[in-house]
Amino acid sequence: MSARNRRLPRHRAWPLTTTDINECLGPYMTRVTDLRFLTGHDSGTIVLGAAWVAPKPRNYGRGIHPDMVGFRIDVHPVNATERAATRAVLRAHALPQLHAWITQAIAADETWQLTDHQHYWRLTDGHLTHRDEA
Repeated sequence: MSARNRRLPRHRAWPLTTTDINECLGPYMTRVTDLRFLTGHDSGTIVLGAAWVAPKPRNYGRGIHPDMVGFRIDVHPVNATERAATRAVLRAHALPQLHAWITQAIAADETWQLTDHQHYWRLTDGHLTHRDEA
């Protein structure tokens, strides 16, 4: 993404690109309804987030639009000086884990699919961790 269109301060950068995620997910990319490159406040140690947006029952006109049901992926910005190292770790470990998480979610039972889920990857001192969160 060009610097003019990036909407990030010069000292921040996204560690992944749309191409990285497309290459990782392959045909599962069609299940991703929202790919966001976040620009807001510092996310702390979170570098990548994924969420399953479940269909909500329609009661009295409330609910979620069917086009929004699916996976949302959030790429969090990191310090520009750490971008290359973070990108290498994410491509080697987090993206295959993201692929596995999405594969499991697609095969999950109806109970799982009717509930929202979030999964975060955190990078602290070069150590990548991930887990489901509420």
